[in-house]
Amino acid sequence: MCLSSRLWDLLPPVGGWGDLNAADRAAYVAAHPWLWRLGWLPWQATALSDILLALALLRTAWIARLPALLVLLLTLGAVLIEQPAELAWTTQGVYLAQAAVQSGQLTEYLRFEARVYLQVAAWAALMYVITALGWSWCFARAGTWHRGLTWLSGAAWSLLLAVSAGPLLPEGIRPPPGLIAAGNALGFVLLLAWLCAVAEQVLRRSRPDSSHGRMAPWVHPRRGLWGQLLDLVANSRLARAWGEWLPPVAFASDITHVIYANYLVEAERLTPLLPWGLELQRLGPGGQYALLTHLTYRHGHFGPRLLGPLRRLLPSPLQSNWRIYVRDPHTNRSGIYFITTAISHTPHALLARLLSEGLPMHVPQAARLTVQSDGSIQLRLDPGPGSAPDLSACLAFAPPPELSPPWSECFANFHAMLAYCVPQDRAISAQPWYRRLTRQEIQLDIPLEACQPLSGQVASQAAQRLVGAVRPLCFHVAQVAFRFDQEAYDERP
Repeated sequence: MCLSSRLWDLLPPVGGWGDLNAADRAAYVAAHPWLWRLGWLPWQATALSDILLALALLRTAWIARLPALLVLLLTLGAVLIEQPAELAWTTQGVYLAQAAVQSGQLTEYLRFEARVYLQVAAWAALMYVITALGWSWCFARAGTWHRGLTWLSGAAWSLLLAVSAGPLLPEGIRPPPGLIAAGNALGFVLLLAWLCAVAEQVLRRSRPDSSHGRMAPWVHPRRGLWGQLLDLVANSRLARAWGEWLPPVAFASDITHVIYANYLVEAERLTPLLPWGLELQRLGPGGQYALLTHLTYRHGHFGPRLLGPLRRLLPSPLQSNWRIYVRDPHTNRSGIYFITTAISHTPHALLARLLSEGLPMHVPQAARLTVQSDGSIQLRLDPGPGSAPDLSACLAFAPPPELSPPWSECFANFHAMLAYCVPQDRAISAQPWYRRLTRQEIQLDIPLEACQPLSGQVASQAAQRLVGAVRPLCFHVAQVAFRFDQEAYDERP
């Protein structure tokens, strides 16, 4: 919202609404003409943004025509009242101020200042506030709304309406300048909160919750006020949209004890997990099968590569990635798609959630991965009341297994299975609201001979919901030098 008429509260020299007297105001404008003009440019730009917003509302299919048309007319009216006055204040006003300073006669400048001030600070401001009421009508009518926005709209628009009308009141009951300034400051805070709340609702139209992937709701296992605050930030579409503008940062980790658990199931069972724009990598005769893998490991000082040796100061949390194997039919690039991921360190999880397109991160209540002296491996992910997947495993090293159906229908032997699921150095995710796929290119460089077969028990309600009563084929990798290199996009027409 423009409300550029509020500038008199932000710059001391504007109209008699600050600590400066008339002579000092005129002297400031006369002495700093280009600073004065420059100070108005952002507000003139916001007037243009108001027009663009009104046009966007009119062109948006899910916004009702009548309130959108009304918003456009009100916006044009406010701009036609405000902008000529601002232009006069930065041209004629400067010359009048310079003439007043040279002659010592302020009468003509003050008469001009009072007239332009009312045009900008009162009449145009009132029009902008009425326009804001039209915004509320547009979004409420479209259902892009909630009760909190009703209360926020009432508070913001009432306050801004009161301070805009203040200069028009008779002098005896006109609010003092300090009160108007304070009201405008609070009004702008409420306005920003309203814009963020509406943007969140609008973004949720194109980015609704899903049962898996990046839009699956996050629930932190820690409840109370802190947990609710984390949930609010992690589930915010607006926060993630801001994160999309930040350039990707290269990450590194010296990973240890990677536990792979691979489930071979009917491909149709995994098809509902596919995001927009991708297809399954199918296996076996007629493409009957597909693979789902969860791999859990201990990070080694996970953090940005640019930190160099300082990365040793960073923690080494436990992470679990749950993925299916996909292909982009347009480029024929293959990779993996994460249906869920979890990490045992809340700051890492929150940053990945907001900044990484490919990681639908969650936080378990407890996580443990230990290798006993006898070589057995104990693994446990406890989600608690949170949204992370559960996992419990007791495994031991074993010789390479002889594959039986359906494994033998898809792979010649255990080594062929490793050759398929291990060299997956690309994560692919979808952003249908931008009509593009996102590729995260990583480096693992795991030699197949480093993969040691495991046998034992693996239990997971999360896995059972996805694949049913299927036993996984497991193996272990002792060390992995993880490197995240780049993020790239494949546009769709």
